[in-house]
Amino acid sequence: MYAVVEIQGSQFKVEKDQKLFVNRIDAKEGSKISFDNVLLLDDGKKVQVGKPNLSGTSVEAKVVAHIKDDKVIVFKKKRRKGYRVKNGHRQYLTKIEIEKIGKSGPAKKEKEEVKEKKKPAAKKKPAAKKKPAAKKKPAVKKSAEKK
Repeated sequence: MYAVVEIQGSQFKVEKDQKLFVNRIDAKEGSKISFDNVLLLDDGKKVQVGKPNLSGTSVEAKVVAHIKDDKVIVFKKKRRKGYRVKNGHRQYLTKIEIEKIGKSGPAKKEKEEVKEKKKPAAKKKPAAKKKPAAKKKPAVKKSAEKK
């Protein structure tokens, strides 16, 4: 069983017990988090594709550690000008472990509640007819006299 899920703006193909590095998530180490934006779900028999996502499904994960990625060197140069700049940075990452992929109960109940809350629209009364405006007399044209 696998799923395609969106985490922090990036899409990942995840399976149960998979360890994964994602952009920094604002959660403590050891805490459990849930991702509701599941785009695709394959259980071995049937593939479900969301439009744009699957309602009622979620992926649960555990935060293992917060780390920094390897250093990335950014080097800028303009030839024949003597311009050289060397910079670098280390990206902040979070290591997570996927614990469960599957349906979540509350999402279906919310849909049922929404259906119950809808009431039929009240019938509108027809608008009163307006009387036609009084007709105006055409303007009289003055004949052009001799100049």
